Amino acid sequence: MRFSTRLKPCFTLIDLTPLVNVIFLILIFFIVTSDTLPLKSLMIQHPQVSSTEEAKLSQLIVIMDKDQVIYVGSRKEIVDLFSLKDALQRHMSAWKEAHHGVTPIVALSIDRRLDYETFLRVFTEVVKIAPKVRLAFRTSQNTPQEGAEGW
Repeated sequence: MRFSTRLKPCFTLIDLTPLVNVIFLILIFFIVTSDTLPLKSLMIQHPQVSSTEEAKLSQLIVIMDKDQVIYVGSRKEIVDLFSLKDALQRHMSAWKEAHHGVTPIVALSIDRRLDYETFLRVFTEVVKIAPKVRLAFRTSQNTPQEGAEGW
């Protein structure tokens, strides 16, 4: 049983396998070398406080989002509550070495959707290590601020 077709056979097919391999290698390269979570992509909702005081610069940032993920430092190292103390000590000692023994101020930014118990656990761990802590909040001008120094 032979079927007849009017199509001519084409022997110049392009093999796309190497192209797909190269695309996957480039994709893997960009995933590995990129910064996974830029600070602007963290959707943290700060509590609102009526204040006209301008934001003060802080050196060391500790952020906890609504999913209870803790980010430490400018590179946003992800840690859990049990390793927060060690990570904070590492970052503070690195800061002291880089800035001739100056103790950094820790800016604590916790999402307002978290319960008070979780906030208190993180706050207690940070206060044990850092002599100066600033809490981030939102003013009536809708700009993130920092306050409550020296807890």
